[in-house]
Order: sequence, then C-alpha cells, then structure tokens
Amino acid sequence: MDIFLAIIKRKDVRILVYVTGDMHGDLARFDSPTLKKLKKGDTLIVCGDFGFVWDNSKIEQKILKKLGNKKYNICFVDGTHENFELLNAYPVSMWNGGKVHHIGGNLYHLMRGQIFRIDNMTFFTMGGGESPDIDIRFEENAWSKFEFPSREELLEGAENLENVNCRVDYVITHEPPVKIKGFLMLKDSETASVTGLNTYLEELSEVCVFRRWFFGSMHLDKYISNSHVAVYQNIINAITGEVSR
Repeated sequence: MDIFLAIIKRKDVRILVYVTGDMHGDLARFDSPTLKKLKKGDTLIVCGDFGFVWDNSKIEQKILKKLGNKKYNICFVDGTHENFELLNAYPVSMWNGGKVHHIGGNLYHLMRGQIFRIDNMTFFTMGGGESPDIDIRFEENAWSKFEFPSREELLEGAENLENVNCRVDYVITHEPPVKIKGFLMLKDSETASVTGLNTYLEELSEVCVFRRWFFGSMHLDKYISNSHVAVYQNIINAITGEVSR
C-alpha cells in the first residue's frame, strides 16, 4: 500500500517551469533560493543574453559542465550579446518536440521559431534581435550578423505556429512586439528602435492565442499587461505568474 501511494504521489507532482531574463554570464544568478528548490524534470528558461557560451575557455567549459549537471533543465533563447559562431557550432538535436543546440547535460539553447512541449504545455521560442549598441560593436568588430533571425527562421516559426492553429501556452522571446517596445521606450522618453523582428512579433501577438508572453531585452521586471511580461532579475512561475527572485 505504501508503495502504491508513493507512485500516486509521484504522478501528481507537477513539473515546474520558471522564466527569467538576461544573465550575461552572471553565475550568481543561480544562487537564488527558488532555483535551489527545483527538482529533476523542472525547467528554467532564460529570455536571451545567456552569456555563458562566450569564449570557450577552460574556465567556461567547467561552468557549462556545472550548469549542465543541475538537477533541472536550463534552457535559453539567444539574445543579441552572444557568441553566435561558438553557439551555432554545437550539434542540433531534438528536445521536447523542437530543435535545440545541446550544450551538455541538462543545458539547452532553444532555437528560433520552435515549439516545445514541456509537461503538456507548449512554448514558442524566437531569440535574436538588434543590439542597441550596434554602431560601437561594429567598430570594435564585436557585432555578428547572426544576432538577427534569418528569413528562414522567421518562416519556420510562422509555419510551426500555423501547424498548431496559432495556439500555444507561452511565448518566449528576447525582443518584445512593436507596440510593447514603443510603449516602454516612450515612457522613458526614449526613441524606440523598431526592427523587422519587432514587427514580426507584433503580427504574431495579434493573430496567436497564448497565456503569457515573456521577453527580456528591456532589462525590466514589469507586467505590461495580463499577457505580456518584461522579465530581467525576477524568476517567474510560467504557470501561475507568481514572482520570486
């Protein structure tokens, strides 16, 4: 009877999915009490600028191995401050229904335009964007053309969404849709730098049905609406919307 009850309880345990923002290689972000409570099968998703795949040094390789050995899955979409040449050198494989670069262990780069199924929840991902400091980075030879999604990636994303009737539970991006970005920049008395990606995401926002949309490029922790969430330092339960740190 005790064994039977244990099996029932184990089946009733809900997988947890948390979302956070840009990390830029800050290992201290993983010291969060919330993350330390995560168990096997749980997932943390980072909305771009992960920053741990950067120089392929021995120290970095040790850090990546340490992250991959966590009990829970660590997944990230790419932002604009990534080493894309190094990131794209990792082998492409399938994970939970979508394409990933498998960094190692439980560490995955969620590729652009994919739909992943985690514990019967669907997540659409679209990394990339345009660096706000693109002029400086170009002069310093630190800019990569791969930071912006290709036409093929955008088309693949649209096709994958059409295949599910434009219905997903959650959207994970680095950049926000046009209207959200314009609203946030106007509030700060700044001129919004709108790209084709922002326009693409705006179209998806208007035609797709979803519970919540998380994005990280604005370096802001704020619920813009009931469905659009800017995330940076906060760690948010994707299902409940509860915020922790």
